[in-house]
Amino acid sequence: MSQSAGAGGAFPGTFDAGLLSPVSASPVVAALTGDGAVLAAILAVESGWAAVLEKAGLAPAGSAAVVSTAAEPGRYDAADIARRAQGGGNPVIPLLADLRKNVAALDHAGIGAAKAVHTSLTSQDVLDTALMLLARNTVEAVLGDLKGTTAALAALAGQHADTLCVGRSLTQHSLPYTFGLRAAQWFHGVAAAGRQLAGLQFPVQSGGAAGTLAAATVLTADSAATPFNPATPFSLADGLAAQLGLAPAPGPWHTNRLPVTALGHALASVLDALGKIAADVLFLSRPEVAEVAEPRAAGRGVSSAMPQKQNPVLSVLVRSAALQAPGLAAQLHLAAANFNDERPDGAWHTEWPALRQLLALTLGAAGHARELAEGLRVFSDAMRRNLDLAGPLLLAEGVSAAVAPLLPERDGLNGRQQLQAVVDRTLEAPPAEQPVTYRRLLRDAVPAGTLTDLRLAELLDPASYLGQSPEIARRILAAYPDFAPSSTDPNGANRG
Repeated sequence: MSQSAGAGGAFPGTFDAGLLSPVSASPVVAALTGDGAVLAAILAVESGWAAVLEKAGLAPAGSAAVVSTAAEPGRYDAADIARRAQGGGNPVIPLLADLRKNVAALDHAGIGAAKAVHTSLTSQDVLDTALMLLARNTVEAVLGDLKGTTAALAALAGQHADTLCVGRSLTQHSLPYTFGLRAAQWFHGVAAAGRQLAGLQFPVQSGGAAGTLAAATVLTADSAATPFNPATPFSLADGLAAQLGLAPAPGPWHTNRLPVTALGHALASVLDALGKIAADVLFLSRPEVAEVAEPRAAGRGVSSAMPQKQNPVLSVLVRSAALQAPGLAAQLHLAAANFNDERPDGAWHTEWPALRQLLALTLGAAGHARELAEGLRVFSDAMRRNLDLAGPLLLAEGVSAAVAPLLPERDGLNGRQQLQAVVDRTLEAPPAEQPVTYRRLLRDAVPAGTLTDLRLAELLDPASYLGQSPEIARRILAAYPDFAPSSTDPNGANRG
């Protein structure tokens, strides 16, 4: 199929710029998860391995420097390598061929630096380790944005500890609530998912052709390493882990994919938590609700047809990532469950795009969520207006708990049943009349002298029925000191 050349002679479709994935279309995401990042990670593994072999006396002195120079990513054409990867089923094979050519060309002293390239490794060792390196770098960036988000949410929880709003259940008004507690619950989800992500390990993979370390065993048996510190296949793997800043592994994990599925689960959990915030903001920013609004920025939220619109695009993008995550995480589990033999026929290959897409979506969404949390506009007057829409019926649960024991049985109905009848009759009235109707019917149901006007007013005050809201928020923030800045006062001392 022919294609017309684009700018600079590049052919459209030869790379993915994220045209249909705006949530992850950013230079930061591309730098950490794009083809260039994958290429750089593979080359870092090969270069790191050469350094390990030289240090162990298993490669000529000076070879690591030659390989390191040859492994500069700018020397390689990712699009060409991707095309040629079809020949062997993975990108390591064609990249390795190019790397060896470059090493030979740069070995001006003739030291035999090529002996340090890929010796005793297999493609899966390199690609699995490279993807762990890619994931570690991406997760570090994600955690930075998550901590920015939780810092902003902790501040909102403190500033709005006393800001009344309405709680909603199954789309309906339920009980009085505070925006501070809502922000603390958002914080809770992000901090818990972030802590899970921060606890991951990114292990090095080294197993050789079938996971037996046979080639590495031969290599180390014939080594010139000092007899007082002989190299072994395991010490080489540990050395590579140290070289790359990855975790050592007790043995090859090439058919046991928990490092991948655990990563996928943690990334999806982060997007779950961010998706919850986005879903809430999308509802709360509807014009008829108008309790919050996203931060404004030039060109954001625009419509191609309606100039007056201010779409909550940050939340839309975050939610779009959250809705994609479960399928991608499931794909990783599906692959892991089908890792037949000592290298599977296709299952391994399906991991790569799913994992990279999860990393890109999480990093993109984390950046948008941070901007959303740091700039969220909160409209407390609108929250109070919406709270008042429900009128005193919103306090029916508390009224029943306090008043039902005071009511004698009447017409075969106990106190709770009588108060339920009051609610039922109130709901038959037009909405505008329900507040007055409920108060009148409630007063009629309570024997004279049983309930003072002062006590009734107290029972119908939303601020009197918040349960443990302040303490819940305090406990949540206190439970995650690693995600809440120490300057944040969960009791609201910094309230605005």
